[in-house]
Amino acid sequence: MNATDRTLAGLLSAALSDDPSRPLVTYYDDATGERVELSVTTFDNWVAKTANLLQDELSAEPGDRLALLLPAHWQTAVWVLACASVGVVTDLTGDPSAADLVVSGPDTLDAARSCPGERVALSLRPLGGRFPQPPEGFTDYAVEVPGQGDRFVPYAPVDPDAPALALPDGSELTGAQAVERARQDAAARGLEPGSRLLSALPYDGWEGLSAGLLAPLAAGGSVVLAPRLERLDAASLEQRVENERVTHTAA
Repeated sequence: MNATDRTLAGLLSAALSDDPSRPLVTYYDDATGERVELSVTTFDNWVAKTANLLQDELSAEPGDRLALLLPAHWQTAVWVLACASVGVVTDLTGDPSAADLVVSGPDTLDAARSCPGERVALSLRPLGGRFPQPPEGFTDYAVEVPGQGDRFVPYAPVDPDAPALALPDGSELTGAQAVERARQDAAARGLEPGSRLLSALPYDGWEGLSAGLLAPLAAGGSVVLAPRLERLDAASLEQRVENERVTHTAA
């Protein structure tokens, strides 16, 4: 096993090599009716663009801490893997005032302003739309990311034994530990290549991030991310499971 196999970005590279055209992340917003499906190739393209934005435009370096103030969303998943690609520590729901960078959704802008470093805002509108009026003091992700390169190469190789994830309980995981834990979770859930996991869990800790991205990725499967699943009645949920060929659930 080489160093790349022990990083979160390495999991995405492996998926890209195995079957780039298969779905990886399918996102539902059951409040608006939005559905977005990203293949491995499309997801990787978003990750590359975001990693280039981090490294080249925001001057992020390995070991920097990024407070991620976003809900469970396909763009949040992109940011987790982009940070891993650069070597930036993703601090889930972290304190912006103690971070080098912050990424915020529209509901956490006030808290995000305490970050002394670079601030990025996401509107979380359908199709990755931009803010009607950019928030003052923030880079609008939807404005800046399209022009970034489609291929990412880090200036320095990512160290699998360096911190990669900071969790709300105060613990930290290196890239290698996160990969191993994701693989263990995949095995515990019975995930295998082709599995489709429907997750309604928030991205506010390891359990939600694992079920909603990392464990399916480690298993060669995919995730149907539906954080507002409670809006569906039983018949609609059954139809969703059938339509999306769901094999496993986490709620």
